[in-house]
Amino acid sequence: MSLPLPHGIGRPATGALTLRGWTTLEQLTEVTERELLALHGVGPKAVRVLRETMAEHGLSFAPDRR
Repeated sequence: MSLPLPHGIGRPATGALTLRGWTTLEQLTEVTERELLALHGVGPKAVRVLRETMAEHGLSFAPDRR
């Protein structure tokens, strides 16, 4: 089952993610928070909402690759 992006992240963040082809929470497990925050339209609130929603489903962002 694919879990869609939550509405609570806002239109700019949703647009930035879908432009990259990321339309489900499962896809975001391959992305770091740092990568998301680098996108125009994705801010700390959107990342927090995504993190919390992913955690509810046992998912998490990729570890920082620094």
